[in-house]
Amino acid sequence: MSEGVRLDKWLWAARFFKTRSLATDAVDRGKVTVNGDRVKPARAVRIGDLLEIDNGSDRWEVDVMGLSDVRAAAPIARSLYEETEVSVARRAAVAENRRMFREPSADFKGRPTKRDRRQLGKM
Repeated sequence: MSEGVRLDKWLWAARFFKTRSLATDAVDRGKVTVNGDRVKPARAVRIGDLLEIDNGSDRWEVDVMGLSDVRAAAPIARSLYEETEVSVARRAAVAENRRMFREPSADFKGRPTKRDRRQLGKM
């Protein structure tokens, strides 16, 4: 395994994406870069690579610390990478911003009910 692991498998094993096909789609759309370069899902990830990952809800910048192509428990998956200090600070700032300024539609789950529509109309 010293030669590397497919990028989409590694992203799935490290639990950045729920399925391997979601990881493949994200790489194809350019949401994942390796050392600043846009790559294909079959690209081999090696220890020491710097990945920038946008999984839809968060943006991560991580250093690859270990290789795996099988999905394991979360603590094991967490040991496969180390998040950079810049990324930790950025994600904390975004979380604080979300906490302070909530999206008005965040309280609604799915399609509004009749009561929700009446309340929206009163605004």
